[in-house]
Amino acid sequence: MQAQLLELGLVRYTPAGLMALDCCLKHESQVQEAGKPRKVSMELKAVVIGELGKRLQALGVGGHALFKGFLTTQRNGKGVIFHITALET
Repeated sequence: MQAQLLELGLVRYTPAGLMALDCCLKHESQVQEAGKPRKVSMELKAVVIGELGKRLQALGVGGHALFKGFLTTQRNGKGVIFHITALET
């Protein structure tokens, strides 16, 4: 997903001692739906675990990148969260 880093939380650590960083991503694009152009805009809560967190910090708020990962439910079961597994600037 091509997105902009909107927010960057504070560094925390998992029980296994891995760095964890919460953030918010904003995606905007245009797609075709039923033969008509449609603007797509969304904000998505995300998290990165491990050393990739340092690359996310270096990207900085406002930075754009291609984010790869997977969607899962949040721990409280309300909503979804995108787990970032790779990023390309």
